[in-house]
Amino acid sequence: MEYEPVIGLETHVQLKTRSKMWCPCPNAFGADPNTHVCPVCLGMPGVLPVANEEALRLTVLTGYLLNCEIPSYAKFDRKNYFYPDSAKNYQVTQYDRPSTRNGWVEFEFGAGADGAPGLSRVRITRAHLEEDVGKNIHFERHSGVDFNRAGVPLLEIVSEPDLTGADMAYAYLRALTDILVRGGVSDCDLEKGMVRCDVNISVRPKGETRLGAKIELKNLNSFSAVRRAIEFEAARQVDAVSRGETLRQETRRWDDDAGITEPMRSKEDAHDYRYFPEPDLMPFRPTEAWLAEVRSRVPELPLARKRRLMREFGLPSGDAAVLSDHLDLGRFFEAAAQGVKHPKAVANWVINNLPAQLAACGIGLEALPFGPDALRELVALVDSGAISGKIAQEVFAEMMAGRGRPEAIVTAKGWAQVSDASAIEHLADQVIASHPGPAADYRSGKAAALNFLKGQLMKLSKGKANPAMAGEVLERKLREVAKSDANG
Repeated sequence: MEYEPVIGLETHVQLKTRSKMWCPCPNAFGADPNTHVCPVCLGMPGVLPVANEEALRLTVLTGYLLNCEIPSYAKFDRKNYFYPDSAKNYQVTQYDRPSTRNGWVEFEFGAGADGAPGLSRVRITRAHLEEDVGKNIHFERHSGVDFNRAGVPLLEIVSEPDLTGADMAYAYLRALTDILVRGGVSDCDLEKGMVRCDVNISVRPKGETRLGAKIELKNLNSFSAVRRAIEFEAARQVDAVSRGETLRQETRRWDDDAGITEPMRSKEDAHDYRYFPEPDLMPFRPTEAWLAEVRSRVPELPLARKRRLMREFGLPSGDAAVLSDHLDLGRFFEAAAQGVKHPKAVANWVINNLPAQLAACGIGLEALPFGPDALRELVALVDSGAISGKIAQEVFAEMMAGRGRPEAIVTAKGWAQVSDASAIEHLADQVIASHPGPAADYRSGKAAALNFLKGQLMKLSKGKANPAMAGEVLERKLREVAKSDANG
């Protein structure tokens, strides 16, 4: 019997706020242990939380980014459990009335029928707001808890079990974090623990609709670890059920060094946490004016931007992806490509030449000594035949050095392309006379010899000869010589 995995992800993302969720303590990474704490985030008796409104905004903004419904009523709840990293012995979260629900994420995965990247959609059950907990630190002979992270606003994004494999889960996580970074919701820095992911995975016979026993995987600290853990666990479960073993709901730990999952505990159900409404916080009822302000912060998302660049400028998928991922370069390209005949030529300069030159000069795009209109002018000079591609590289270097606009540089340097037929014929005669061997090779059928001769002509003209005309004139003259020799 053939089995298939069914996968859902719970992605926990720290929100990009200056302070914590319920108190003024800094939301900042890297401080000495237990220095960003106060009675509120340590759960001291008698303290009262005050909700961080920016965290509420970012939660609803995430709902808009993920195509979610935004309910008119949401509330906070207490999730009761007893772990050392939770000083309160409960976590403030959202249970049955979250701030967002019923959304979806669309992303590129696999190949479409036309060879272009395929599109997949994963449904989002909810994206609810909660607080992060502290971090357990284990030493050789004792353990400690750093509560700097306790109370940091955390968004839990729960997907439906729509993922069908490890690679699809990896692509989904990359797309999800790209969306959140573009929206300014989170920096999504995995090395700083800003994104953590739990995997829910089961297997079932292909064609079956009923889900198997859900196994939750913990301790996944990178997207690559998520991919490896899914690959291992899916194979483990298929092997187990194939041998007749009955799988039961449980939580397992991923050991990245060993490349295996290990049992941790039986999986809890919601009633095990004894949820009840948080008595110290009022329900959240956003007004239409408040929601409109949040909606105004929704940017153009990476996939939509990529599609638009392909549609409006005729760019290939790879170029559009680069210009979508790097916003500053993308904006520069769009400004430079307005009205040009060949936007792809502009994209080549922006993607290939510009970053390399900026790196060589040690500057950012904001310090570039010329604007998008100057690059447009440079491309137009090449398109019109006024200069060759080789000379354009020299002009670009002069532009990077701040020596003026392209047309002025070409005039000052005398770099205008030679397109005069008689001048190129004279150069061709010189090259053929100076290199009789390659000329004879071409006449005897070695077509590659023409490229050598063309290179010599370009060198003789100091790169100013029209390359297309140079090739045509050389080929014509060599054929004429060959014809003359045959008649003689």
